[in-house]
Amino acid sequence: MTGPVLDPTYDPRSDGAMREKGGKTVKPRHAATLIIVRRDAAKPRLLMGRRHGGHSFMPDKWVFPGGRIDRNDFNAPSANELAPDVKAKLALTARHDSPLLPRALGLAAIRETFEETGLLVARQAPARPGAGPWRPFLEAGALPDLSALQYVARAITPPYRPKRFDARFFMAEAESLLSLDRRPDCGELDEIAWVDLDEALALDLPNITRFVVAEIAERLAAGPRPIPFMRFLNGARRLEHL
Repeated sequence: MTGPVLDPTYDPRSDGAMREKGGKTVKPRHAATLIIVRRDAAKPRLLMGRRHGGHSFMPDKWVFPGGRIDRNDFNAPSANELAPDVKAKLALTARHDSPLLPRALGLAAIRETFEETGLLVARQAPARPGAGPWRPFLEAGALPDLSALQYVARAITPPYRPKRFDARFFMAEAESLLSLDRRPDCGELDEIAWVDLDEALALDLPNITRFVVAEIAERLAAGPRPIPFMRFLNGARRLEHL
């Protein structure tokens, strides 16, 4: 099997802060990221955004929308459920987790995409009152479309970082968006853009984001493939496939 590789000359310090020498290793937090693919032009385009320069984690880098799980993601309503194969792959983890974790990861990816870009991966539904981070969905007459998500990669932040995430990367087609028009009251990223694969690789990207862009290119060209899982064991970077 061929596929993307990580740049061996990459300097990990370029992605942000390093953990203080002698400091305790931080346990990774569950997180989810969503790559939205738009195919209405000559080349497929991906939705990306630039992080604020004041962030301690990957400042000024271009990334896909995403973030850590919120406790409300475990019981939020949805229009449908994850595809069985996606749910099964998400359940493959060495950590002892809730059986609700796969669904919560999918919901976190959709919620974070909305909060950071103002775009809803959702199905139309009757508007109703809501509370917490899911209130904008419910009041907008939308329910998350979990069936639109494909699981494409997993990566755990290296142990030398002061903030660590166990991130699952999803992909969805732009047709699953309720609208291409962004809600004006959302957008935590400094800048949002639809970029083709070549344009994406020319941006200032974290190493893992560059790796995932290359993985998406392989999937768009050849279809489904094993899911790469990047992590660190005994101080060494290790790539496996799920």
